[in-house]
Amino acid sequence: MINLITHINAWVILGFIGQFLFGSRFFIQWIVSERRGESIIPDIFWYLSMTGSALLLTYAVYRRDPVFIMGQCSGLFIYLRNLMLIYKKKRHGYGR
Repeated sequence: MINLITHINAWVILGFIGQFLFGSRFFIQWIVSERRGESIIPDIFWYLSMTGSALLLTYAVYRRDPVFIMGQCSGLFIYLRNLMLIYKKKRHGYGR
């Protein structure tokens, strides 16, 4: 336990924050779906995905972990694209 505490620094905290945001998106999606009685992916899911993934990518680059970097890079593109599609739909009035 003491060894773990000595390795905590700003980078590790950043990694934990990213992991928390990234993981919390599933709980948000579950809660929204339960409230509506159907499977829903709310916009916040994609924002949490983007933010968490960006922080995790930053941490992965710091750690120089190519597997972790590759995994986060591919997800970022998908999350960004989904947000672009949501904004396009709202801009054209289809989201109402």
